[in-house]
Amino acid sequence: MMTERSIDELIKKLTNDSFEKKEFNRRNFLHGAGKIAGLSLGLTIVNSMGLGESRVNAAPKFQSYPFTLGVASGDPLSDSIVLWTRLAPDPLNGGGMQLQSVPVKWEIAKDEHFRHIIKRGTEIARPELAHSVHAEVDGLEPNTIYYYRFKTGHELSPVGKTKTLPTAGESIASMTFAFASCQQYEHGYYTAYEHMAKEELDLVFHLGDYIYEYGPNEYVAGTGNVRTHSGPEIITLEDYRNRHAQYRSDANLKAAHAAFPWVVTWDDHEVENNYANVIPEKGQSVEAFIKRRAAAYQAYYEHMPLRRTSLPNGADMQLYRDFTYGNLAAFFVLDTRQYRDDQANGDGTKAHTEESLDPNRSSLGKKQEEWLLGNLGNSKSHWNVLAQQIFFAQRRFGTDTTPTFSMDSWDGYPATRQRITDFVNNKNMKNLVVLTGDVHASWASNLMTDYNNNSSKIVGAEFVGTSITSGGNGADKRADTDRILARNPHIKFFNDYRGYVRCTVTPEKWQADYRVVPLVTEPGADISTRASFVYERDGKGLKEVEANAIPQGVKVSKEVEEDRNRAHGRAHEKQLEKKREKVNH
Repeated sequence: MMTERSIDELIKKLTNDSFEKKEFNRRNFLHGAGKIAGLSLGLTIVNSMGLGESRVNAAPKFQSYPFTLGVASGDPLSDSIVLWTRLAPDPLNGGGMQLQSVPVKWEIAKDEHFRHIIKRGTEIARPELAHSVHAEVDGLEPNTIYYYRFKTGHELSPVGKTKTLPTAGESIASMTFAFASCQQYEHGYYTAYEHMAKEELDLVFHLGDYIYEYGPNEYVAGTGNVRTHSGPEIITLEDYRNRHAQYRSDANLKAAHAAFPWVVTWDDHEVENNYANVIPEKGQSVEAFIKRRAAAYQAYYEHMPLRRTSLPNGADMQLYRDFTYGNLAAFFVLDTRQYRDDQANGDGTKAHTEESLDPNRSSLGKKQEEWLLGNLGNSKSHWNVLAQQIFFAQRRFGTDTTPTFSMDSWDGYPATRQRITDFVNNKNMKNLVVLTGDVHASWASNLMTDYNNNSSKIVGAEFVGTSITSGGNGADKRADTDRILARNPHIKFFNDYRGYVRCTVTPEKWQADYRVVPLVTEPGADISTRASFVYERDGKGLKEVEANAIPQGVKVSKEVEEDRNRAHGRAHEKQLEKKREKVNH
């Protein structure tokens, strides 16, 4: 049987082999670390999931209100929904619960006053999962609004509102949803969520960077930090739990969770900036990163409205999955972090090389890619949607003679992107829509069969949503905007304010409204629609149908695309300096 001691011995050997040799072989590192990750993560989850071993306190009493992190729902199906909460009377200090399991009752009704409760149940909130609750409620009616709440002891939670999906294949006239990403707590206030909670939406997608791992004021926005992370850079399971709790404590984020069902996926900062599979960003041992990733994955599950099928299992946490909204849209939620090959050329923005163009490199991993293409091939929906993290369309930087590309985005994995594009083109689908986060700005692009040929076929559209806060206030455009758009004629829109994207979908038309606020360094800013784009399956690509000036906001900033990467670099240097100081003392 594999024990912690034998795992530690394997980790030590791999660490010595990888880091003490003059040449660092990343391919061998990834292969060996992947084996250890499977053992180490499996052991971590097994040890943490001794479910049923802790004593159940049937009559809990709390020194303070336990539902400080609010309620949420997610992963909706036509007959089922996940209801979430976490008991945390002292949320920023480990939760403040005793090491006892606690029964938590839930109720779901069709009216917000709970006069007609249609289902009840009890879940056990266990210390092994930070006293989180993931109630999977079955037997619901399709395309129906429900209200829910929790009770434990004498305490009652806030009320949440949720909605099931229509039955697969059912004829649906329209749907409206929003997607968001990138909410660095220190960079601003969650004003966008305050406005989102007031929208009329069927669903919300969160596309990653729900939390950030940095210590206080390590990652600084261009307009300065206005809030402060509690605690240093997060490493351990308790660290990640406390950071999720700090973000979840925000009233506007809680309101948006309580208003709609959410479908979530992660990007990198839920663990660490730009990690790839089991390869850390920079300067960590194998042992440190594997343990850190295990902690981050478990804390993510604990704080999201996910099904038991997403419970961490060995080296994996199952996040790629699909949702079908009647016959209108099939959503394929991707995971571009957990299975990817390491970023080529040392990461960053670089010219293509033999490494980055290697057809065997993947951003999805073989199994996920086969799952995606198989589902796309079988889809009968009007729209096929990839809800995912990183910029899909080509973005050419550099010069005309020496172009450069982001090695962290799909540009760093062009073979995988081309296989998906060719598959869609060969099927003559014309209905691919890609939803994207990550880059802290709004973009809208036509998806082409060949980005180096402006007259090539258009097979879909990509809508990139700006951040909720990450990067600070932003501007209408940046110093390099015109230059980038000129080099990428398939990209039809850019904006650098903060906010989210609201999509209204019918069988014939997809409309994306870029909803933005002019500033996040102060609470209470108004929201506006900066622009609206329509995509129809007519081969003509994106059409701008609305454009508005934004009051109060900066019109042109001095920032450029690379400033985001430089800010992460400065944050990493601050982390290394703190580690050096700790060693010296």
